[in-house]
Amino acid sequence: MSIVSLVKSIQDIMRKDVGVDGDAQRISQLAWLLFLKILDDKEQEWELGSDYQSPIPDKYRWSNWAKDAEGITGDTLMTFVNGELFPTLKNLRQIPTPQAQVVASVFGDAYNYMKSGTLLRQVINTIEADLDLNRSEDRHLFGDIYEKILGDLQSAGNAGEYYTPRALTQFVVDMLAPQLGESVLDPACGTGGFLTSVIDALNAQAKTTEDFKTIEKSIHGVEKKPLPHMLAVTNMMLHGIETPSEIRRDNTLAKPLRDYEARDELDIIVANPPFGGIEENGIEQNFPAKYRTRETADLFMALIMLRLKPHGRAGVVLPDGFLFGEGVKTTIKEELLQNFNLHTIVRLPKGVFAPYTSINTNVLFFEKGGPTRDIWFFEHPYPAGYKSYSKSKPLTIGEFDLEKEWWGSLKGRENRQETRHAWKVSAEDVKARNYNLDFKNPHQDEVIHADPMELLAEYRDLTAQVREAQDALKAELLAALERRA
Repeated sequence: MSIVSLVKSIQDIMRKDVGVDGDAQRISQLAWLLFLKILDDKEQEWELGSDYQSPIPDKYRWSNWAKDAEGITGDTLMTFVNGELFPTLKNLRQIPTPQAQVVASVFGDAYNYMKSGTLLRQVINTIEADLDLNRSEDRHLFGDIYEKILGDLQSAGNAGEYYTPRALTQFVVDMLAPQLGESVLDPACGTGGFLTSVIDALNAQAKTTEDFKTIEKSIHGVEKKPLPHMLAVTNMMLHGIETPSEIRRDNTLAKPLRDYEARDELDIIVANPPFGGIEENGIEQNFPAKYRTRETADLFMALIMLRLKPHGRAGVVLPDGFLFGEGVKTTIKEELLQNFNLHTIVRLPKGVFAPYTSINTNVLFFEKGGPTRDIWFFEHPYPAGYKSYSKSKPLTIGEFDLEKEWWGSLKGRENRQETRHAWKVSAEDVKARNYNLDFKNPHQDEVIHADPMELLAEYRDLTAQVREAQDALKAELLAALERRA
């Protein structure tokens, strides 16, 4: 069965249940079921090769209540899930082990929407029959079903969230080049896309069991919304993280900046802060007066700049509004150029996040330790024949070969040259424009937009000229007809 067919069959069963209302609830329901299924399969694997112990009591592990297709169903199943399973998993927060805290955090706000135990049994049996993580050929299948869930989550328009395309997360991580032993944070991690790209990069370097343990300790993420957090934790397990206790459910911006210490600094920070997000009243009081705003992306930039280690590096996705914005944005950009090396801005075309937003976006690459002397811009072009991206024509990692070939060495970035896509701007030029970073590509033809009144006058003149030419032509034709007569 294909992934599309599998998920569709599960959702078709859920649509018959009176308790599940809409795509968002169906996705949430499927997410917690998959979490328990994936956790159980992974735990069986982990228990074979280590001293891993499940935080879940045996009675409540998936294999002991869900695996048997002829097991409990109907009202008995509903009584078990609502009256025993969920309370037990939520109460794991009282057990002071990392594994228990992970499960408790995932189920803190999870909910069983289904009302029919018979239909719930059908969903469970479909999942159990078609997915087995312990079969090597199904490992890729889990990745596919995870991507399908994300696609459905996007289509449901869940809370205006934008999930970063995999090609973009991979490119940003490739350019930051994380190394074993370096600490990495995504302070607004969503479903964990940036962090899984980091794990893939580090796994390619790992050779020993200790190396893999180091990776687990190096990955940090924070997500404040329950469903993306659940998916992020599941994503970490799919990528080999036994105890994703460093993927916390919290609002990163809720901790006062003055409470951070040197030990809270990190080697690498990757982020795609929510576009246009506005924080609740009072959050801005956690920041120094010069940064006080309720705009989410600005607060995240201030936080990221604080939490980078000296010589630490960051890749942050931000909308055009940050580049040309004033007020607090100007303050942040001034400090960015004074105390950091903002060495590269990749300007992305429209449609990267379509259909969820058409906002133009950029990736800012910077290192702690400045000042900035020059900023290189690279305008990412559409592939030949494209006018925008779409579901059938998404952004692909191969497109970023242009940037990678131009980039230079990952550390020194020497030998960069201006091209039709790349140009350099001095920090002094930015300062002269009051820290407006919205520089257009000087190598592309510029469209000059005249004053509307001037355009209207020009239009009227042209119209009059056309009318005069028509009248003259008409007169000539009439005269010719008269001569013939």
